[in-house]
Amino acid sequence: MKALNLFGLGLILVLSGACESMLDTKPQGVVADEDLNEPEQVEKMINAAYSFVGQNHFNKQMGMPYEEGTVRGGEAYKGGSGTNDNAERNRWETFTYMQPTNVGDLDNLWWVHYVAVGRVHDALRRVKNLTAEQYPLREQRIAELRFLRGHIYMYMKQCFKFFPYIDEDTPQDMYDKVSNDALSDQELWGKLIEDFRFAAGVLPDVQAEVGRPTGFAAKAYLAKTLIFAAYEQDDNHNVININREKLTEVAALCKDIIDNSGKRLAPDFAENFLCEYENGTESIWAIQYTTDTQTGRLNSWLVSPVNSDYGCCGFLQPSVNMMNRYKTVNGVPDFENFNSGILLDNKAAFAATPMDPRLMHTAAVPGMPWKYEPSYIMGENWVRTPEVYGYSMSQKLLVSPTSDCFKKTNPFMGAGLNWDVLRLDEVMLWRAEALIQLEQEMDEALRLINEIRERAANSTDRLKFADGTPTGRFDVQPYRPGQNCPAWTKEFALQALRWERHLEFATEGKWFFDLVRWGIAAEQLNAYFAVEKTRRSYLRDANFTKNRDEYFPIPEVQISYVKGLYKQNAGW
Repeated sequence: MKALNLFGLGLILVLSGACESMLDTKPQGVVADEDLNEPEQVEKMINAAYSFVGQNHFNKQMGMPYEEGTVRGGEAYKGGSGTNDNAERNRWETFTYMQPTNVGDLDNLWWVHYVAVGRVHDALRRVKNLTAEQYPLREQRIAELRFLRGHIYMYMKQCFKFFPYIDEDTPQDMYDKVSNDALSDQELWGKLIEDFRFAAGVLPDVQAEVGRPTGFAAKAYLAKTLIFAAYEQDDNHNVININREKLTEVAALCKDIIDNSGKRLAPDFAENFLCEYENGTESIWAIQYTTDTQTGRLNSWLVSPVNSDYGCCGFLQPSVNMMNRYKTVNGVPDFENFNSGILLDNKAAFAATPMDPRLMHTAAVPGMPWKYEPSYIMGENWVRTPEVYGYSMSQKLLVSPTSDCFKKTNPFMGAGLNWDVLRLDEVMLWRAEALIQLEQEMDEALRLINEIRERAANSTDRLKFADGTPTGRFDVQPYRPGQNCPAWTKEFALQALRWERHLEFATEGKWFFDLVRWGIAAEQLNAYFAVEKTRRSYLRDANFTKNRDEYFPIPEVQISYVKGLYKQNAGW
């Protein structure tokens, strides 16, 4: 792993540059390894592990995977100054790989996760060497670190499918001897499941310090891991079985969280994307950010408009396809004709077309209020390259420049807005999905989905122009089988469930991974490209290759590092 090599190289350089007389003197500003084994110092090592989980450098991010999960899922265009701006991400978006296994950002994606997990393992080894008498928080901190490891490895699993599983007991001189195919697909899922199951059994229901996962957060992540693992794949990434035992546990875990965690849906969808409500009623576990650079880090993104208040850099522009999905007929999604007729990508269409108000929480176009400020109107000049990517901009990840948690850091900008990794709305939809697949308690699944929709219908108070008129023709209603939708069969319920996930979590980095776990990525994305390339010419060569593009290739740099030990993913 690159991170481990860098540590070793740094150590060699320090030792080779030291003269013999210096070896007897403890350098100033350097902490000896053995000094880090005291409980007070171990706490700091654990904090360092937490800190890196919020790493957000634009091409070495541990934050929200909006390009991996949103851009590759067709929810948004890459954006920026054109296809050559972060050109590798353009290849991710179009699935056209000129040098598919030897590219820098992909290697960074792999590397940064192992830097993060390396911090977890360093802390884990030190905690485990202490007794409960020395360190009363020993078991809880072990559970927290195993939760963090599961979180980190979850993204390796979603992005690469196979990776070398290294834990705190793996000797450092064996790191480059661990193959990425030592464990099967299901065995790797099993490792993540073990971590979250352990954490769920140890962590308290309530944590005094925000940002630390609770027992309910561990149960939620366990449910997420189980629902991914339940869609069992063959060697070519085809879904060949849906594991009912795992789905049964998902349903039970989610019910426990819904009934007993004390969490509830926020009354307004907007509250999930405003600093003043973070760590609130709906949030189950969030990566913590702050504008106080003395105590934390900013959540800095390249997705801001290029107007004078922000400055850079115009990435992550919602696709026409994604925005059209918010159209409604009789208050429910226009499943058959959503992507034809009037395009829901401009102010006039918002006023004329029945739509789900969640679109206005997710995207903006010129002439519309920005981030719930009726007098702060988005202009055409806010968009960096409209001739390539159109005029849409994302809003969920951003805060208003008038917000107390906005901070310019020139040439970029940052915010103290947390990233919610786990929210109650997702737990509710996981339970609904499990029940539908199991064909059990179908009425309960309908109730859960409708509860999400009812919250959406009530989330319009902030969606107004300065004169008080609504910013769109809002019409979202619960599903009423036999009235505004067909009978609630398994087939229709699954369609409704999947659509609801898209509407609720658009641009939050989840959709591509959903398509892969459901086994419908090729079908959905090639249908998307067939239409979207007529709207955006840069997509003319885009094509998803089934049995290859479900996962990234293993970076060639990493394969070379282990002298060919790693097995390349199918299709590459």
